[in-house]
Amino acid sequence: MLAHWSLAAIHLLVFALGFWAVLTRGTALRRLAGGADAVRNVLMADNVWGLSALVLLITGGMRAFGGFEKGSDYYLHQPLFHLKMTVLLLILLLEIVPMIALIKWRMARGKGQAIDSSKAGRFARISHIEALLLLLMMVAATGMARGITLG
Repeated sequence: MLAHWSLAAIHLLVFALGFWAVLTRGTALRRLAGGADAVRNVLMADNVWGLSALVLLITGGMRAFGGFEKGSDYYLHQPLFHLKMTVLLLILLLEIVPMIALIKWRMARGKGQAIDSSKAGRFARISHIEALLLLLMMVAATGMARGITLG
């Protein structure tokens, strides 16, 4: 019982941290697009966002398929779970381009080279869309927790 509770608490806390990080990254990217020197803030927030996403994937997978919650049969037959996984896929697809660009930024900074911040505004918008999608996932999760099936 304590393991179930701990895993759920970690999952929820890391969700909040990831939400903060992706919003912070978006805000820092918007500042960078406006000419501010915010690269360090972008990369720090991106690190937290990436780590949060990894922990969310692990804890979410454990909760859904590791025997810690209602069981995989429940989740696989729950429309709100399918909504959550669709939204997760959208977030992952949206994240591909910014992730690659930010890796290149890190490599350039490591070599003492300038970064190409020309797409910072676009990446800011993507980050804020991802934050909204995270909120949609939370709404779906609260419905699942209450046994709402939409069917």
